[in-house]
Amino acid sequence: MLDDILIKKAQELADKSKEIYGRIREESSKGFSSNIKELSKQYNLIKKTAEQFAEHNKIESDIKDLEDLVRHESDEALIGLETEEINSLKNKASKLAEEIKVFFYPKENLKDKDILLEIRAATGGEEAALFALDLFKMYNKYALSKNFQFEAISLSPSSSGGLKEAVVSVKGKDAYRLLKYESGVHRVQRIPATETQGRVHTSAATVAVMPEPEEVELKINGEDLRIDVYRSSGHGGQSVNTTDSAVRVTHIPTGLVVTCQDEKSQHKNKAKALRILRSRLLSRMEADKKSVEAQSRKSMVGSGDRSEKIRTYNFPQGRVTDHRAGITIHKLSSFIDGNMDELLAPLADYFESQIQS
Repeated sequence: MLDDILIKKAQELADKSKEIYGRIREESSKGFSSNIKELSKQYNLIKKTAEQFAEHNKIESDIKDLEDLVRHESDEALIGLETEEINSLKNKASKLAEEIKVFFYPKENLKDKDILLEIRAATGGEEAALFALDLFKMYNKYALSKNFQFEAISLSPSSSGGLKEAVVSVKGKDAYRLLKYESGVHRVQRIPATETQGRVHTSAATVAVMPEPEEVELKINGEDLRIDVYRSSGHGGQSVNTTDSAVRVTHIPTGLVVTCQDEKSQHKNKAKALRILRSRLLSRMEADKKSVEAQSRKSMVGSGDRSEKIRTYNFPQGRVTDHRAGITIHKLSSFIDGNMDELLAPLADYFESQIQS
């Protein structure tokens, strides 16, 4: 259904449609006018959405009338018929609301892109690494619930069994649209397993969401790369491979560095490193573009700015709070178990309304 912001915008559009139509009739009564062509162009751009909004409002009114009848109806057969009609009208209203929403919310060029999801332990030592692992599992479960493909590209475990860093490929329709606002600092407040006095500790992990470009979309010149190979190392730095299979790729113009040592094959590690580098370069290009656009806006959406705390996971109180939209849900256990839509859906609505305001 339409929220208050969309209703206001749609009503303003409907009023504008009536105003333009009135001006067209006025100009037409004077005979030929050069203004009619431009006015007609403006009217045709908004006519369909204005009509959809009027139809949506009529359906909403019909639903209220039918619900009132049901409340005062005693005939079970009539109640069944009226309830069936209410459900049918609600489906129509929902479809109209989605079409109206598409008009106001800009189509994201990257919405159908697959993504690379980076998770890194930040402040908090081993507790941060354990939290990074929890986030990894959370996104994995969420991806499974959406029938997304979830593939670990690079994993760097910590000594306690957590994650220092993970790079994951997420593939599926709407993966970018649903997860693009996850970029930022995620803070956790809880009692670590190693805490003997029951004190709550605060630690953090960062998340970056990057659309994954095809090779044809973002060419990387070979002369801009420096590729170093070395032997893979495990916990404590000990060598775990007798060949130089680990790869470090440096993009000289930007200074971006990507290392990969998960595979035993140097070629596979190089391919993975280039895949990650390509996404990071595209992410930087998008962020640069948005930073320019943001100079004329109050906020920048989806920039992946890691310096800003975006969300707090408070285990003692069982709540999750997104600080950007001021949204709090008291279902932390369910959320961390991958049931994220209750927060992600209103969060997307919030950001889309900010773009339009």
